[in-house]
Amino acid sequence: MDDIPIPLPTRPSRFMDRFRAFIRSRHMAYKTEQTYCFWVKDFIRFSGMQRPEDLGKVQVDEWLGHLANRRSVSINTQKTALNAVVFLYKKFLNIDLGDLQFERTSKGRRLPVVFTHQEAMEVIENMQGHHKLAASLMYGSGLRVMEAVRLRVQDVDFGHQCLFVRESKGEKWRRTLLPRSLLQPLQAQVEFALALHRRDLEEGYGEVYLPGALAKKYPRAATSPGWQYVFPAPERATDPRSDVIRRHHIGEQQVRRAVANALRVTGIRKKASCHTFRHSFATNLLAKGTDIRNIQELLGHTDVNTTMIYTHVVGVHERGVVSPLD
Repeated sequence: MDDIPIPLPTRPSRFMDRFRAFIRSRHMAYKTEQTYCFWVKDFIRFSGMQRPEDLGKVQVDEWLGHLANRRSVSINTQKTALNAVVFLYKKFLNIDLGDLQFERTSKGRRLPVVFTHQEAMEVIENMQGHHKLAASLMYGSGLRVMEAVRLRVQDVDFGHQCLFVRESKGEKWRRTLLPRSLLQPLQAQVEFALALHRRDLEEGYGEVYLPGALAKKYPRAATSPGWQYVFPAPERATDPRSDVIRRHHIGEQQVRRAVANALRVTGIRKKASCHTFRHSFATNLLAKGTDIRNIQELLGHTDVNTTMIYTHVVGVHERGVVSPLD
């Protein structure tokens, strides 16, 4: 249950508790909260445990330069750290840092790793059970691993053959494809999840975690079938934050390990992971002539430039370019 926000005091007094409360007031993703808090703590430790209010542009420049020169972080990691500290000062403390002049990490453009269709299917075929179905949704619907394991029963629309992705990065809801080949196995998985839910209700449980303040707004929603996870955990567990015994979804790390094991079995030597299925979903659609704007919508990208990276991945063969040696 590491994706459920930890409880905070009613009137937080500690700096980090107040910072967390401010982030939640803006309805930002819990993973963003965890990431921002990690980098803010790192900045405070680097500055000798001084209060951030007593620090400023000079210390921020030194810290960001330290990340690049001493710790050799990637450009994306440095950007994340920069976003965290700018959010801290500009939004939380209302302090303008001005024009930062830190040394930036530099690296060339890197393209995402993708599977061929045959490779993707080989990996999926070497998986079993709900891990296999989750991987199939990542490849067939372009889901992130957390989006797959967080799917609720109400998010699956069999009639319109689509999925609604609600608990997503940046809370940007979207609708995406539901492959015809997954209709039957997904229906069976939903029926299994609901049968498990009925048993939990009979045993005096059956409550599921609800995001935000939905549990207070809709008191009965936590036990309704629609809010149950499509991929429920095999066992009930006590939520350490609320002491409520409930059934959560399967862990993302379980799916990651299953994919890694399937990669070893197939002998595919690409630097691949769960996210490779999402990349492969996009490049497969692009190679078949799907409009880039449609792919952007299916992936949930805010900026089409993010989606444009896949135009460099499709490759010259799909564009009819042949090596002179051939």
